[in-house]
Amino acid sequence: MTTIYDVLRRPLVTEKTNYQSNRLHQYVFEVAPNATRTEVKDAVELIFKVTVLRVNMIHVPAKRARKARSRRVTVRTPGYKKAIVTLAPEDRIPIFEGVE
Repeated sequence: MTTIYDVLRRPLVTEKTNYQSNRLHQYVFEVAPNATRTEVKDAVELIFKVTVLRVNMIHVPAKRARKARSRRVTVRTPGYKKAIVTLAPEDRIPIFEGVE
């Protein structure tokens, strides 16, 4: 890691993460493959000015899929690492707001 900004790659916004952010105060990010829990906690607290209570890390495995026309050709989506960050109840991250 060169800087704290290289730890977080992008936020993951789905229906499930929308529910988690609104009800459970949990926000989901795709993180660098070699990021640790403390690095993710420090990055979120520094970038968004919030209090992080807990960080859970998950390795999402790569998946294979077939193309519709030729059944033999497989496409492989790469795996990645994601972090579920639980914040204090009074804190919010504005990039997840908007759809409620």
